[in-house]
Amino acid sequence: MMEMRPAIRSDEFQVRTLVDARCAWQEARGLESWRPALEHMVAQCDNPDGDVWVLVDDQAGVVGQMLVQDVGPPWGWTDAERAEPALYLSGSITRPEMPGRLGETMALWTVDRAARLGIPWVRRHCQVEAVARYNLTQGFALVREEQRTNAHLWMMARRSERLDLSDRLRGRPALPRPR
Repeated sequence: MMEMRPAIRSDEFQVRTLVDARCAWQEARGLESWRPALEHMVAQCDNPDGDVWVLVDDQAGVVGQMLVQDVGPPWGWTDAERAEPALYLSGSITRPEMPGRLGETMALWTVDRAARLGIPWVRRHCQVEAVARYNLTQGFALVREEQRTNAHLWMMARRSERLDLSDRLRGRPALPRPR
């Protein structure tokens, strides 16, 4: 079984292994690698804001990491959208050799968590069309596309809802750590 929990400093070694595995997977396929961001992604384990979460498998250890924030980027969303309560997903990364749809598990956990917290929306953006298509399979809807200076973005959203994730995760999702 797996669980989502806030990342902690002692996760750094496993997150480094996770990111390194994903980078090797990207590089083997000729995709842009996250290797230049490896140290930053590892350092996020020690984030005092409690917005970095890890997906932990009982046997394999840390198999996913993502940021779940309550404030989105200053671009891509209208003023009215930014005024609505929402959780924003970014920086999702999973171990490529693990079976199952780990990214989907993390996203659905966030959809359920938002509903448990009374937050109506989960929003995300991505820069890769294939990732945008994958996010659509998780129930996210394309809100708009936006061209930034150096990136084309797909802005996506999904209404929160209570989901039964017992086949993917054990227990209830943890609530945010006090700030």
